[in-house]
Amino acid sequence: GCEGSVLLNSTQNNTAEKEAIPNLTLSGFDVIDDIKAAVENECAGIVSCADILALAARDSVSFQFQKPMWKVPTGRRDGTVSLIAEALANIPSPFFNFTQLQQRFASKNLNVEDLVVLSGGHTIGIGHCEFFSNRLYNFTGRGDQDPSLNSTYAQFLKTKCHGLNDTTTTVEMDPGSFQKFDSDYYNILLQNKGLFQSDAALLTNDEAKDTAEKLVSQTDFFTKFAESMKRMGAIQVLTGTAGQIRKQCWKVNS
Repeated sequence: GCEGSVLLNSTQNNTAEKEAIPNLTLSGFDVIDDIKAAVENECAGIVSCADILALAARDSVSFQFQKPMWKVPTGRRDGTVSLIAEALANIPSPFFNFTQLQQRFASKNLNVEDLVVLSGGHTIGIGHCEFFSNRLYNFTGRGDQDPSLNSTYAQFLKTKCHGLNDTTTTVEMDPGSFQKFDSDYYNILLQNKGLFQSDAALLTNDEAKDTAEKLVSQTDFFTKFAESMKRMGAIQVLTGTAGQIRKQCWKVNS
């Protein structure tokens, strides 16, 4: 991510990060490639794919407000390795409990507030049934439903996801607002309508729950999200002579 490894395609001898299950809903790689081509035409070999990705992430959130929501420091360089195993080892699982989430974020020097704030990114996008259908049909292995999930919402989800073997259906992570960047995620979370176990887990810790309640305020959420994104965007970046400036984002330079 922070050195653009998620952009690299798999090769005959290697399966890349973008093939990892948590990354299969990612899209827009063609947009990044188009931006890179335009930038290369203006100043070849100067702007990394990692910087383009960081700037595009900021701008995709900021576009609806017609102003940048935070400043993105630049100067990253691109990595040359992309391994599916590293994605699986670093991306928090939708099945994680709070302790697991906290440990995974702490390993990247991110705290509980960062965890709750960045979870608010679930206000945009979709989720595959296979990542939460156990909450509907087999939560403890006895054909039961997750008691922490809003029962009305669970019944609605069952009309979309027809069993544990549904691997193709998707649903909105933030119903009614999944294409808009706002604080609605926290409203639904506090109604026990968080889609994933990892969402619901935020309500099992007092500090995390208190933070979620504060982030219902859109102003507070936007401020905190900008701060956490800046911290996350500085994780394990490559600078100086490390890595390279890729000519095309989907492959390393030959």
